[in-house]
Amino acid sequence: MENNSLLRTDKELAELYQRHVDRVYRLCFIYLKNPVDAEDAVQSVFLKLIKYQMVFNDREHEKAWLTVTTRNYCKDVLKNWWKTRRVALDALPEISSWDGDEPSGNVLARLLSLPEKYKTVLYLYYFEEYTVKEISEMLGYKESTIQTQLFRGRRRLKIDLGGKLLE
Repeated sequence: MENNSLLRTDKELAELYQRHVDRVYRLCFIYLKNPVDAEDAVQSVFLKLIKYQMVFNDREHEKAWLTVTTRNYCKDVLKNWWKTRRVALDALPEISSWDGDEPSGNVLARLLSLPEKYKTVLYLYYFEEYTVKEISEMLGYKESTIQTQLFRGRRRLKIDLGGKLLE
């Protein structure tokens, strides 16, 4: 990508969109639990990218910026007065845009039901394949906090899925 973002072409923006749209959608869906809201959020995140004319150092910087921006946008949507007064649908829809690596519907439903602090770190670690160090930098927490949240999130997910703990 060129250093001067004002010279960014439609082709470059389209390539950037194609590289990251699935990741941004999945993260939006994890937070918002609704495909329509997730699609709206994806549009808003990419419009923010265009509006602020972001210049990235490399592709990893692109990925990190989009992940943090997506997380922040979704959290803002969830705090909005309109969102807090709507009734959520109980059924999770099939997610056709995810490739063959998605978990079964039961695992996904259980992951979505976890508290946000566990859901987010588990998603970033297992689906986006970030390291504990990268997650701690993105979320602004200590590495030990992220490790604890991963441990506790895995434990809760195991219990929710009917597994027994050996203690």
